[in-house]
Amino acid sequence: MSKDLFGKAILDYHLGKYTEDLKTETSISEEDDLPLPYLFRAYAEMPRIEQQALQLSKGKVLDVGCGAGSHALYLQNERGLEVTAIDISEGAIATCKLRGVEDARHQDLMQMEGETFDTILLLMNGAGLCGRLNRISTFLQQLKRLLRPNGQILLDSSDIIYMFDEDEDGGRLIPADMAYYGELDYIVKYKGDVEPPFDWMYIDYNTLQNAAIANGFDCELIEEGNHYDYLARLTEAL
Repeated sequence: MSKDLFGKAILDYHLGKYTEDLKTETSISEEDDLPLPYLFRAYAEMPRIEQQALQLSKGKVLDVGCGAGSHALYLQNERGLEVTAIDISEGAIATCKLRGVEDARHQDLMQMEGETFDTILLLMNGAGLCGRLNRISTFLQQLKRLLRPNGQILLDSSDIIYMFDEDEDGGRLIPADMAYYGELDYIVKYKGDVEPPFDWMYIDYNTLQNAAIANGFDCELIEEGNHYDYLARLTEAL
């Protein structure tokens, strides 16, 4: 069961109880700090890829994995869009409500039904919510059910092939027991407590494009970032 350390940290920061940052670790990387102020960044402080996604958003928006609500607040207050912000973290949703997000819900994307949206946002590696590549079709089909005609899915991710050592021929040394090199076990630590590891995934653009096409989407590369990251747009194929 989740301890919601992510949510506790976000809520602590908002309530003025900020004493330390979140610590994250994965099955292929060492412990690193995730600065809490970064989760509360204003539009001007966001990476170009996120700014681009917010400018491309239109109509009724679903912000998936909304965290502290920074994207939702910009779309709601600066763009005047109707935004539904969802997260599986109770602390994150409590923070969103305190910050003024009008429709913030403690909700699992995969359990949503009965609503549709013009734009579905999956930012800060929102594709990672899929967890494992063998679940990508189920994930994309759920997104399709939530998408209105002529709607769009905007998501960012990264190709983490660079994290693996090169062999003598310039190829990458991927462990034989990895089904896909972008799949990780992700661990969150906060104030001496540790969250049980959970599935996470970074998906390279070509793999995403192939999965999208196989599930009835067109996939467009909108922008590439400075560190193997990218923004993609999925629309239902005609």
